[in-house]
Amino acid sequence: MESVASACRAVLLAAEPAEKVKAARTAARAWRRGDLAFRFETAMPDRPARPARPLLLAPSHMPKRGRGGSERGRLAMLHALAHIEFGAIDLAFDMAGRFGGSFAPPFVDDWFSVGADEAIHFALLDRRLKAAGSGYGQLPAHDGLWEAAEATAGDVLARLAVVPMVLEARGLDVTPATVARFEAAGDDASAAILGRICRDEIRHVAVGTKWFEKVCEARRIAAVSEWKRLVGVHFRGAIKPPFNDSARDKAGLSRDYYAGLAAAGDV
Repeated sequence: MESVASACRAVLLAAEPAEKVKAARTAARAWRRGDLAFRFETAMPDRPARPARPLLLAPSHMPKRGRGGSERGRLAMLHALAHIEFGAIDLAFDMAGRFGGSFAPPFVDDWFSVGADEAIHFALLDRRLKAAGSGYGQLPAHDGLWEAAEATAGDVLARLAVVPMVLEARGLDVTPATVARFEAAGDDASAAILGRICRDEIRHVAVGTKWFEKVCEARRIAAVSEWKRLVGVHFRGAIKPPFNDSARDKAGLSRDYYAGLAAAGDV
């Protein structure tokens, strides 16, 4: 029987978008059916496979994409979001495959479910890009998400602190305004996709927060202060308002975590 780890590795090593989406959904279905052994004998790759396009640039070299007012700006925004969702597939399955052996099966339940969601999100965005005469890979992108994964590869608590509780939580803050801009431009189809993604991401942030707090409780560590410490060590960037307090609260990410840091400018 195939193992959890080998299924996760297969997702990460699938380079082409259609292959990665298929591998993610296949792994999630196999886990739900009980067709994967709870074994972690297979190491995760240092980097996931990537298609020839998009061209990956340093974040500082990325062209300005505007705020979504023009059709070109909206396509650039959809492409950037598709790239985030593509990388998020790998992040979810790397979380399960790299760290799952230290947890009970519900950890894998959660991260396989998150990974399946991310695959659906990417497929929806790619389909929307194609309907607009574009497609994933037509514009450059950056590798910042996987850089965060590399920085936290040795510590599940650091990974949970940075990826779901900082990077994905930021999506909760900015997506509602993006949805409003697409609606104002009459692009209701894209707005509906982004609205669905935002609702799903609340659950994803909740999964990350839940497991972060479980690990802190098991280690007898104060969760809020440990999160602030880990973010200060592992996250290169700024945590800054505006915050979507309502969505963050639904995800269990209270203002105790982030408000003080942002006000103090420590991160």
